[in-house]
Amino acid sequence: MGASILTAGAIGCAATLAMGLAVVGGASVASQRAAGIADAAALAAADALAGFATGDPCGRAAQVVSAQGASVTSCNIDGLTATVRISMTYARFPVAAAARAGPPLEAESP
Repeated sequence: MGASILTAGAIGCAATLAMGLAVVGGASVASQRAAGIADAAALAAADALAGFATGDPCGRAAQVVSAQGASVTSCNIDGLTATVRISMTYARFPVAAAARAGPPLEAESP
């Protein structure tokens, strides 16, 4: 009888640990997905700024983001550089990411 209670406890503990790891793994996937969406949106905006695509840069970014089920929280244009911040949800928790696309930043002189 004692061994079966110990076995049931061990199985319950292992199941709880497995569920926790699944949630953490899913959150990690959602974070990487958000980063990829932000990257794609920033690149779309930078393409529009550089003339490789038509339309409003922030509008292009919003199209890319909405196609992936997320939303743009901010879109800033500075010259030929676009910075896009997005948000989405994972299991009712907010996930946010930001990306910048454009020409490389100039190195500061020493």
